[in-house]
Amino acid sequence: MLWIVILLAILVMVSFLYVGHGFLGGVFALLVLIVGGHYGGASIIFTGWAVIFIAVLSAIFGIHNIRRIVLTSSLMTIVKRSLPKISETEQTALDAGTVWWDAEIFSGRPDWERLGKFDVSGLTAEEQDFLDGPVEEICRMTDDWKTAQNRDLSPEVWQELKKQQFFGMIIPKEYGGLGFSAQAHSAVVLKLSSRSLPLSVVVMVPNSLGPAELLLHYGTKEQKEYYLPRLAKGEELPCFALTEPKAGSDAASIQSSGVVCRGKFEGKDVLGIRLNWRKRYITLAPVATVVGLAFKLYDPSELLGDQEDLGITCALIPRETKGMAIGKRHDPMGVPFPNGPIEGKDVFIPLDWVIGGQAGVGQGWRMLMESLAAGRSVSLPSLSLGAAQLATRVTGAYATVRRQFGLPIGRFEGVAERLARIGGLTYGMDAARKLTCAAVDAGERPSVLSGIAKAYLTENMRLVFLDAMDILGGAAICRGPKNLLSRAYDGIPIAITVEGANILTRSMIIFGQGSIRGHPFVPQELEAVGKNDLTAFDEAFWGHINFTMCNAARAGVDGLTGGRFIRVEGTPVARRHKQLLTRYSSAFVLVADVSMLMLGSSLKRREILSGRLADALSWHYLATAAVKRFEDEGSLANDEIYLNWFCAYAYQQIEQALITITHNYPVRFLGTGLRLKLFFWGRSAHGPSDKESLELARRVMGEKEGRDRLSKDIAVSRNTDEAMGALEEAYYKILAIAPLDERIRTARKTGALKGVDREDLPVVAAEKGIISKEELKQLQDANSLADTAIEVDDYTAAAYKKLKG
Repeated sequence: MLWIVILLAILVMVSFLYVGHGFLGGVFALLVLIVGGHYGGASIIFTGWAVIFIAVLSAIFGIHNIRRIVLTSSLMTIVKRSLPKISETEQTALDAGTVWWDAEIFSGRPDWERLGKFDVSGLTAEEQDFLDGPVEEICRMTDDWKTAQNRDLSPEVWQELKKQQFFGMIIPKEYGGLGFSAQAHSAVVLKLSSRSLPLSVVVMVPNSLGPAELLLHYGTKEQKEYYLPRLAKGEELPCFALTEPKAGSDAASIQSSGVVCRGKFEGKDVLGIRLNWRKRYITLAPVATVVGLAFKLYDPSELLGDQEDLGITCALIPRETKGMAIGKRHDPMGVPFPNGPIEGKDVFIPLDWVIGGQAGVGQGWRMLMESLAAGRSVSLPSLSLGAAQLATRVTGAYATVRRQFGLPIGRFEGVAERLARIGGLTYGMDAARKLTCAAVDAGERPSVLSGIAKAYLTENMRLVFLDAMDILGGAAICRGPKNLLSRAYDGIPIAITVEGANILTRSMIIFGQGSIRGHPFVPQELEAVGKNDLTAFDEAFWGHINFTMCNAARAGVDGLTGGRFIRVEGTPVARRHKQLLTRYSSAFVLVADVSMLMLGSSLKRREILSGRLADALSWHYLATAAVKRFEDEGSLANDEIYLNWFCAYAYQQIEQALITITHNYPVRFLGTGLRLKLFFWGRSAHGPSDKESLELARRVMGEKEGRDRLSKDIAVSRNTDEAMGALEEAYYKILAIAPLDERIRTARKTGALKGVDREDLPVVAAEKGIISKEELKQLQDANSLADTAIEVDDYTAAAYKKLKG
């Protein structure tokens, strides 16, 4: 009888918790125990004391005024002492941008209906015309191999970029720019990057974190009217100088400094700033005509007020300004985009060169963090996808054209496994790019999600290229105009390093900022503690406790059932993925909440743990984007393989992260308890099945137009004098002769061509009437094209010594 009562009480408690009523669940569970105990033979005295006990607990936890006095005031003091110290620059970085779908993941129950209604718009007619016209033309004009050998884009390409306003895509039309959406900006960078990395970087930088972006949001009227039209027309080329020898990822530690003072400018005595700086790794610096500069500003003479340390400030400085040394170049991995150092010694500038004028003094760090929150959503994710789509198209063709042992190499399962990963990751990367850009177009500045997009799309690009390089083998490592991958491969570390190194972004920023901004209660708790507001803290803290208990119940039940009873809408395939993502959301949030509660301020230092939580959060977002893309594109049966493969891969990463956390948890028994609660049956996500991978590999090689589907946004040369055009022609010719190959292969198996050497098969087949003379000619032409397409470049000794890049 006792065990029945206890089980009934637990069932009541879990049921209330599952639907979000922790307090009522506790009350009714205790009532069940009391009533059950009474009918089970407990004494009247025991029952009476139990009733009194539950009444007291209900009063303490249910009556807010009593709870605040008895419990909350002491808890607030403890929490205040345990919070990590956060500097002003750290707080600014944490507060930057907006919270969007990351808050839904932290809720434990994402609102799928809300996501379904969110519009991921395509391009306008004007944007599509630009993509089909000027972008295609600039790709045609650019020879990536010649760019590498000449160490620069051609003068004609530079001129065309200015003429067609590639540097003014994000500048509104009222200032003479193109006024493109983030989706269009992304599509342009994607296509350019598939043609030439230096080309894409040159276009990307002025449209990302730089003077135009900062001026649009923070510039004075005069600054906007002067600079934005000139930037839009390419009359000015901008760069932004932030990184320096002692301030890389820790950009807030910049040593560049300025002092407010009076000085002579154009013959007049004006209030200004005396600057000294030393910057490096500045893209476009060697060719820039105007430099955006970040520096720490001081006012020892109190010319602007009574504060000496005014904080990080940003200013615009023309190239010809006296005292600035600019023009030298770095050589990043041999990739020839302009990049170099900038130094300034005793440079005097007027105060009105500060972005935003005097009102912008000390606001530089906020400007940079807010702009970066949007900028990282577009540029590098788009570049990464362009490279991935290029790898998909090239590798799919090469695996079809290249033969070993009489078969296309893509037919071997070892190669097929890599082809599948190339195609699957490319599909998911595209989904994440589109969703994140759509958020920016909707007015969001998604700081956490932009960090995810930048870090994980560049990392996935690295995986895709490693697989592609392995498949192409010698054709990928021998440099020359016929090599379609090596120059993009050289640039991978660059994309991973800039705009926030991925190691730092993963281990410190994504989860750290996400938990403080996206959690349903943590932001309110921190704000209440900061304001010493007991009432607000009481509401937030006990709301957090109830949330954690309810989410723990949901995570446990969903773990046992695999989330199959979670109510969501959609087609059967999409609905199942939403159930699983909801189940992983509650599991992730439970681990995050327990970690924040038990580890407190020390969690900030536990970067391995924070990095694994970032993995779980990030792969959840990437899989969510894939589901959104699948539904937006009509939930087509033909697309299920892409969605299923990518989500299976993502679930494997999520489970790997969470289970590894529990095995390495600082509090061992808690780690074990979490693992049993969330993964009672053990791991359920083992990645894509072999059957799925083999099917996806065939898609990458062209089955059901999969190769075109996965690489539809890149620049594809049809010029057979170029490597891409030659490979494309060979690929389609080889596909056309596939039936003839199959006929010959069948004849060899059945005996008609038994014993014939592989090289002689076509001729003997024609002699025996298995194929016609016309078909023999078709076979020979296709194979000749294939032989040419897989050839690599060679050089004389003298020519070899002259190779660059």
